Amino acid sequence: MARMHSRAKGKSGSKTMLKKALPTWVRYKPKEVELLIVKLAKENYTPSQIGIHLRDLYGIPDVELITKKKISQILKEKNALPDIPEDLLALIKKSIQVKKHLAENKQDATAKRGYQLTESKIRRLVKYYKLSGRLPADWKYDPEKAKLYTE
Repeated sequence: MARMHSRAKGKSGSKTMLKKALPTWVRYKPKEVELLIVKLAKENYTPSQIGIHLRDLYGIPDVELITKKKISQILKEKNALPDIPEDLLALIKKSIQVKKHLAENKQDATAKRGYQLTESKIRRLVKYYKLSGRLPADWKYDPEKAKLYTE
């Protein structure tokens, strides 16, 4: 897949291992992993942070191999999934930071272009999440009120 706002092809990046079988050294049962995920979600970890936490501290290489479900599916079943998706929240935070930078540096045309591209990505992502049902149909992104989402 090509990069969205550049001329690069964008094929490089880390790849996950082929998922054939659960390693023999993993001692956790699916129910235990689900309880760990819910516990970490209550501590305000995002789904990707939960996966990293489980990998680094508990030695669980892949949640999906053990539970046959993704972390976000487990959180959705337990009603612990955040209201705003993680990737959208990260883009909103980035947008706020760039806007703050532009307030101080009005002549920074490169940052202005980056802000426009970030806003465009946010709008596309909101449209996707509304269609997929992850966000309510009446949810609107307002750049002026965006700071409320990050607090």
